[in-house]
Amino acid sequence: MAFFKPSADPVSNKNVARLQALIWILIYGGLLTLVLGLSVQRTDDAIGWSLVVGGGIIAAVGFLLIYVRSRINVGS
Repeated sequence: MAFFKPSADPVSNKNVARLQALIWILIYGGLLTLVLGLSVQRTDDAIGWSLVVGGGIIAAVGFLLIYVRSRINVGS
């Protein structure tokens, strides 16, 4: 597979692929948790807010990792 060709750079393409997978897992998981928290908040305010805040933080980490991924230089 062309995506996994070895390069001379210290960052391997496999690590970048894992990072990209982690980014999407964090974003989708965080947003799903956030929406679940908004739904739960109607019945239990404390649990709902903790899910909203936790999901928001997880999604924010995913978005931050998009910036980190854009700064990684992987030679083709």
